[in-house]
Amino acid sequence: MDVLSGMRAFVATIDSGSFSQAARELGASKATVSKQVAALEDHLRVRLLQRTTRKLHLTDEGRVFLERARGILNDLEDAQDAVSPLGEEPRGKLRVSAPHTFGAMHLSEALSAFIERYPLIHVDIEFSDRLVNLVDEGFDAVIRISRLQDSTLIARRIAPVTMTLCASPAYWRKHGKPSHPSELRHHKSIIYSYLSTPGEWTFKEDGKHLSVKISGNLTTNNDVVIRSAAVQGVGIFYGPSFIVDHALLQGKLEPALESFNDDPLSVYAVYPSSRNLSPKVRAFVDFLVEWFRHTPGWTES
Repeated sequence: MDVLSGMRAFVATIDSGSFSQAARELGASKATVSKQVAALEDHLRVRLLQRTTRKLHLTDEGRVFLERARGILNDLEDAQDAVSPLGEEPRGKLRVSAPHTFGAMHLSEALSAFIERYPLIHVDIEFSDRLVNLVDEGFDAVIRISRLQDSTLIARRIAPVTMTLCASPAYWRKHGKPSHPSELRHHKSIIYSYLSTPGEWTFKEDGKHLSVKISGNLTTNNDVVIRSAAVQGVGIFYGPSFIVDHALLQGKLEPALESFNDDPLSVYAVYPSSRNLSPKVRAFVDFLVEWFRHTPGWTES
């Protein structure tokens, strides 16, 4: 049998969640994809999938084989890219994961421009705030916002992300602006639950970190709720500036304690260290670096 075709059908089925969707992605019929997976199981003499009328479930053997199959298919694609003519345009499917808030607010326009520049690349992007496993889940690259410390990954810095403390003008008029982070314990805070310590905000004073416990009536991971609540005067927000930058520019929110802001985070493009950077991934990362370098609000200040 054609083992590689069976692998492609199997991986596409798992990634898409169904034989029908896998068939559409592979340009084949549902019956063909189903037969290829069945033939692969016969060849391996193991059951990879448990099939029900509503859902497909990986067996233990299927989980083991999926990781190896992804690695083989990725290595094959990298090998093909490596021997392609130097002048050939990057092509192929590019699987990317990005944080939901950042992706929705700041990647959509960049993606449209990237696809226009590289029409032979098919971008499959998942917006999610969960920490994905690049290798196990078959991603070519992920976008992360952090102070990256994981040495098992290769990361390229795309843009800085400053931390911002702000509230509505009405809130500041009613409660007054704090002159020191320690005064925040007397204020109502809007707590961003994706911070590493959501009930505690970290600032810097004289080069040293200063932690302040905060409290409030609202905790959420949703950027729309955060912006709306802050603008409506529910409390003070402290977190990545890209969540509230438009409201700040419009004067709906006003910053405070700017001299105490913690060290900036960074937007990184991350990919596995065990794989060479393929032309399509290199094109994507280079494009994002260029895009944010020329986008107002994302340069170093």
